[in-house]
Parts: sequence; structure tokens; C-alpha cells
Amino acid sequence: MRCARRLAHDGAVDDETVTRFVRDGFVKIEQAVPPRVAQDCARLLWRETGYDPDDPATWKDPVVWVGGMAQGPFAAAANTHVLHEAFDLLVGAGRWQPRYSLGTFPLRFPHEEEPDDAGWHIEASYLPEGAQHYHTNLRSRDRALLMLFLFSEVTEADSPTRIRVGSHLDVPAVLEPYGEDGASFLELGPLVDAASAHRPLAYATGRPGDVYLCHPFLVHAAQPHHGTRPRFLAQPPLHPAEPVRLERPDGDYSAVEFAIRRGLGREA
Repeated sequence: MRCARRLAHDGAVDDETVTRFVRDGFVKIEQAVPPRVAQDCARLLWRETGYDPDDPATWKDPVVWVGGMAQGPFAAAANTHVLHEAFDLLVGAGRWQPRYSLGTFPLRFPHEEEPDDAGWHIEASYLPEGAQHYHTNLRSRDRALLMLFLFSEVTEADSPTRIRVGSHLDVPAVLEPYGEDGASFLELGPLVDAASAHRPLAYATGRPGDVYLCHPFLVHAAQPHHGTRPRFLAQPPLHPAEPVRLERPDGDYSAVEFAIRRGLGREA
């Protein structure tokens, strides 16, 4: 595989990052967001919930969805040097668009009620004309990466996102028959669940400021929260600056493209 490879000065992002991303479908960038910035983001998210951080009796719902957060701390979180290095490495220099907001945020609270959004799925990214539900296609239209930004400490007791390791390699064969039009996330959900059921599990745990950069076809799921601490997380897409290309005469495939080709059996 040929792709742009730039080494971060602190060694956090390197060629091994590409290897792990292609193999597993995700990489964890520890402390990609400075602690003070992550704290400021969490403070603003608490304000959006209307809940009291020190009074669990006010935490009424199992999930609070927050979107459209574009205050300074969120713009800063999305544009750290190490993240830009990683975007260049995984998507390709000049092939992604900067973000200046983060959203949506599924904020999960300890609760006896089971959430209704815990099924295995891949993210959908575009709404075809006349369609009711968002779609995904083989070229991952309108999505270069799925990103998980942690704004609270997340242990296995704190409802971390569940990840099927390597499942991004199972999805291209599911999507290929749908062609350029793609299919809705409702139709694809059972199919990608079945195709990836054999994969081992990982959990998106970590500290505030850790970021998971995920292949757009990574199969993942939420889970009920029966712990004691709320889990604050953003899951924005990284938007592409140009469409994914699965046939490049010069062979200069990004890590995202290379993994899709591998899932189709076009790469060893």
C-alpha cells in the first residue's frame, strides 16, 4: 500500500498506526485532545443536559442527545496537531475537510431503562432524494472516518461503545451488490451484524481527551449503562474532500481505501 505517511513529533502517529487501522478497523489516539480542552467540552455538555453533575437524582433519561456544538473548545478539540497528522495518515493529505464543530453527542447515564439504540450497525452518511433513512455505499459517500471523542473517563463499567475488531473487512462484500445507490442503515443493520458476528470484541474505553479513529465500515454498538458515572462522547464523521476511489492508476490508496479493497479481495 502506498499512502502519505507523516510521523508526529511525539511518536503518537506512525506507520504502525496504518497497520493497526487496516487490520483492526480503528486506532486509539491517547490524549489527542488536551485535558483542559476536554474539561471545557464536558462543562458545556453538562449545561446542555440541564442535569446537575453532583445530583444523580436529576439524571432522568438513559440517553441525552446533544448536537450542533461549535463553541471554541469543540473546534479546538477537532483540530489538534496529532489528529491532523492522523487524518493525513489514514485518509490522505488534502483528502479530508477540517471540522469546526463536534456532534452528535450520545450522552449516556446510568439508568434502569434499556436504551433502544443498542443494535450492531455501521454509520449512514447521506440521504438520497426521496429516501426516509440515511444510506451508506461502497465508496463511503460523505464519510471519511467515524470518530469517537471521549469527554469523560470511560471504563468497561461506563457503557463504552462496543467494537467488532476487524469487522470493517466484512462490510465491503455486503455493500458491493447495492452499487452507487447504497442501502439504508435499517436494511444494512441485520446484514452487517450477521457478517461480522465472528469477530472479537473491543471496548472504546479511555480518559477524557482520548479519540478513536474508526474506519467508516466498522461494525459497532451502544450498550445499556448500569454503572455509576455518565459517559460523555462525541461521534462525528470526518468528511472527505474528494470521493473514495477504489481504482487508482498510481496505486496511491489511503488506508481507508486499502481496507475496502482488502475486504473485496483486491489486496492480499
